[in-house]
Amino acid sequence: MRLTEPELHRLLDKLPRLRQEIGKVIVGQHEVLDEVLVALLAGGHALLEGVPGLAKTLLVRTLAAATDLTFRRIQFTPDLMPTDILGTEVLEEDHATGRRSFQFMRGPVFANLVLADEINRTPPKTQAALLEVMQEFEVTYAGQTHPLPDPFFLLATQNPIEQAGTYPLPEAQLDRFLLYIRIGYPTEQEELAILQGTTGTGGQQPEPVVGAAELSQLRRLVREVSISPELLQYVTRLVRATRPDGSPVKFIQDYGRWGAGPRAGQALVLCAKARALLHGRFAATLEDVRQLAAPVLRHRLLLNFQAEADRLTPDDAVAALLQAVKW
Repeated sequence: MRLTEPELHRLLDKLPRLRQEIGKVIVGQHEVLDEVLVALLAGGHALLEGVPGLAKTLLVRTLAAATDLTFRRIQFTPDLMPTDILGTEVLEEDHATGRRSFQFMRGPVFANLVLADEINRTPPKTQAALLEVMQEFEVTYAGQTHPLPDPFFLLATQNPIEQAGTYPLPEAQLDRFLLYIRIGYPTEQEELAILQGTTGTGGQQPEPVVGAAELSQLRRLVREVSISPELLQYVTRLVRATRPDGSPVKFIQDYGRWGAGPRAGQALVLCAKARALLHGRFAATLEDVRQLAAPVLRHRLLLNFQAEADRLTPDDAVAALLQAVKW
């Protein structure tokens, strides 16, 4: 159903209000917040990486409070089992008839917004339980398929420093994250504001702004944002240049091991459209693509051992790609 112009404006007006409500709790981190909202609007999932104490979990909880969505938090630990996430069958008895039957008890993944906290602290067996959830938006158990709530958004966090007792995510699972978002330290002024706002009494709480139905409408609007054929060609060249075989970029020739697949191009286009809508535009621009190239590509590029020896990272590769691939 097409929205009328007043309905469209009312819907788009909710996006700056959503930013404002989250800003009541989260100080600074404007780029990180934009990237999280881009993933939310584009219909994908996001992986947040940062050292302890940078409010990764608080950001997700605040986003949940600012949206009228069902929210569940899953703390990933080494002893977590797939059934602890997905759910399991229990034997129930009908007291009227005495008949017994197995009923599927849904796990915490059945929510609109799910926080997978410290996702790399659980073994691969449990990590793999999220593969179907993230790609097909459903859970299959005992031959029965159970659809997840619509909309569904998974936000995962991980700590890049502490590696003891952790299990790095496999590339197949990393590729299912639309964006890989890195959170850095706040500026001096932001840190001062954090201290002032969190060590006294009171504190503001966000009000719900967007509901499930409105988020679904916004996600459909993202698909309608236009992108020029020339920009699509640029995205195609950028993604293809990440692949060492045939890449025109010397950095990739020297240090690339594996490049990004077509899913990266899809992600970059959708995220560029979502960023345009987030900024009140109905056409994606080159700036949208360039701003989102790093979070879209950094987890889809594998560099060789020489790059590691030279202390080069996927972000260095993205910077080289943006410089070498011409518009």
